[in-house]
Amino acid sequence: MDDLVATVPASSSASPAPVATDDLLAELRAGLPAEALITDPDITASYANDMASFCEAGSPAVVVLPRTVEQVQHVMRTATALRVPVVPQGARTGLSGAANASDGCIVLSLVKMDKILEISPVDRIAVVEPGVVNAVLSRAVGEHGLYYPPDPSSWETCTIGGNIGTASGGLCCVKYGVTAEYVLGLEVVLADGRLLTTGRRTAKGVAGYDLTRLFVGSEGSLGIVVKAVLALKPAPPQQLVLAAEFASAAAACDAICRIIERGHTPSLLELMDRTTVRAVNSLANMGLPETTEALLLCAFDTADPAADLAAVGELCTEAGATEVVPADDPAESEMLLQARRLALVALEAVKGTTMIDDVCVPRSRLAEVLEGIDRIAVKYDLTIGVCAHAGDGNTHPTVCFDASDPDESRRARESFDEIMALGLELGGTITGEHGVGVLKKEWLSRELGPVGMELQRGIKKTFDPLDLLNPGKLF
Repeated sequence: MDDLVATVPASSSASPAPVATDDLLAELRAGLPAEALITDPDITASYANDMASFCEAGSPAVVVLPRTVEQVQHVMRTATALRVPVVPQGARTGLSGAANASDGCIVLSLVKMDKILEISPVDRIAVVEPGVVNAVLSRAVGEHGLYYPPDPSSWETCTIGGNIGTASGGLCCVKYGVTAEYVLGLEVVLADGRLLTTGRRTAKGVAGYDLTRLFVGSEGSLGIVVKAVLALKPAPPQQLVLAAEFASAAAACDAICRIIERGHTPSLLELMDRTTVRAVNSLANMGLPETTEALLLCAFDTADPAADLAAVGELCTEAGATEVVPADDPAESEMLLQARRLALVALEAVKGTTMIDDVCVPRSRLAEVLEGIDRIAVKYDLTIGVCAHAGDGNTHPTVCFDASDPDESRRARESFDEIMALGLELGGTITGEHGVGVLKKEWLSRELGPVGMELQRGIKKTFDPLDLLNPGKLF
């Protein structure tokens, strides 16, 4: 390993000679147990990237798996002293390349910091380490009659730290909101190893700038989250789900607008297009109606969900639904939700590789974005399935392609860019919940504009003047 070096970021304000990997390891070992360091290149390679397509990844010099805040501080002090970049990681379920390694970096995997430190039913908070898996937290607070709403599709494997880094959403966002709305306070190790505490444990608080919100969605570029104080809600009643079939995506979008306009607050409002429905059936024999052009799933977790579903069913019928089927019980409801959770896996099976977008548009323009995606699919001769958190306008156009076919790969990338351009044209955003990472950083400036970009870069420089934290992401 003597020939390997830890690379200094190009934008670093200092220009020391490259650091030999054995010198870096010696410094790290001075403050870390042996089991916290992985240097076998066959293993470190497995930490090189997340689940995004078309995102370059480098070769890390070392992977560090700390278990304590002090160990994270030691890593950052070492990185600052030696000018070595650090890439924070959770479960690497992200879809933007935000967790991808850079050459010679320290990959700092937080998955071993996985303790739930406190659950308070009175204060309705949980205090957790970043490696806690979303589903594990959800089940733990459920034992206290509480509820942690953010539920990304990867909730069985993704971590809270990763959810915070990308400001993750989920199926229930239409009623309960995204991760940012549940992060009350953080402990963050800064680039130079100092420990910063932000936010609060109280239900209210407006002291100073909201640094907590600044870290949520920062993709590990401003600091390393080592503890989070999360807001909880009382556990709602078990939800019931309704499925409505439509002969066109436009009719389904009309139903969505009617549901929101009439003041309904479903706990879930999801859409699957014909391509997605057929892919799910092919993968799992779910028995979904393959004749449909769009399948709408709507759920309520109110005191009388059957009555709410009946009212929504009438609105769907008015909008042109060909069939409306309310679930009779929670078991049938869960089967429908499982079909939705399988959507991305099923679409990946169509051609073997996918590019998953998360363009978000105003609800009133949802039909336009779906129609535009259909045109783009025809233009590039590609299969593009769409599933969507339709209640908040967050679409997931998923481009299916054969990665071994250079021409098809090129067309996939070009179609992806056209979808993002379409989203901006319709008054939307390039990312509703997946983040920018590597995949979308060339589009960030188009959305934010020159003044916005200048301020964003200034914030980054304040927190990370040497550009050591997740360099090459966002900007």
